[in-house]
Amino acid sequence: MSANTAALAQSTGAGEDRSPMKSTTAAGRATRSIIKHVLLVVASLGMIYPLLWMLVSSLRPDELIFRESGLLLTSLEFGNYVEGWNALSHPFSHFLWNSAVVVFGSILANLISCSMAAYAFARLDFRFKKPMFALMLLTIMLPVHVVIIPQYILFSNLGWVNTFLPLIVPKILATDAFFVFLMVQFIRGIPKDLDEAARIDGAGHIRIFIQVILPLMVPALATTAIFTFMWTWNDFFSQLIFLTSPDVYTVPLALQSFLDSTGESNWGAMFAMSIVSILPLFLIFLFGQRFLIKGMATTGIK
Repeated sequence: MSANTAALAQSTGAGEDRSPMKSTTAAGRATRSIIKHVLLVVASLGMIYPLLWMLVSSLRPDELIFRESGLLLTSLEFGNYVEGWNALSHPFSHFLWNSAVVVFGSILANLISCSMAAYAFARLDFRFKKPMFALMLLTIMLPVHVVIIPQYILFSNLGWVNTFLPLIVPKILATDAFFVFLMVQFIRGIPKDLDEAARIDGAGHIRIFIQVILPLMVPALATTAIFTFMWTWNDFFSQLIFLTSPDVYTVPLALQSFLDSTGESNWGAMFAMSIVSILPLFLIFLFGQRFLIKGMATTGIK
């Protein structure tokens, strides 16, 4: 009895000794978690501060925009939105429509061409397949500034300058190697048993691609569509090179038109239209982020 009692007392004492240690450890973890979240909140505010400042500046009179760096509003100037909408040669909706045409044309071209090229690299066997795939990957590292002059000469000879064709037609040829690579990695993760089962039923490559592979590629297709939307909507350099007339200006070029080299820039109107131009990007990312995360997580990034 005495031995059992001593063992029980010893175990009880040990439990009492560990309890403060556990509470101290839990308190330490809670403190570290609080500090981490505070730092993340501060860093997030620092990152979105320029966006918040632009939003606040779009509601300020021009004479106060650069005098006040804070986010507190002393007066609201909704006239910046009205003035910015009608300040240029066309209403701002005209430039939004031009950007929408370029964006949706680019998305459709990328989805069709890149998915077909990816299926060929992932499922078909043909000569020089590996060298061609490696060459395609090398084009990812090729800056657009290297090819812009030959492209401009080619499209100028075709009479395509000052039209949307130079911005859309190249994508029909699966020139965005990043999306081809992303889809190739996704298709490689699809079991080939599905292809074999469809082939036993008499399906060819076209039917397998359309009825078997494409329905399973929704995350990769959604990721391609979202990235294409964001990159094309924000593209300034290519659109500046190929679009020369205000009639075909897109949103980035229209925003640049608010700036005047003589110093008479309409900052309030420009900030207001910048907020308007950001809204489509915000909505696309808000409703498509789950597809974006799933698409990136289920491709070759494993």
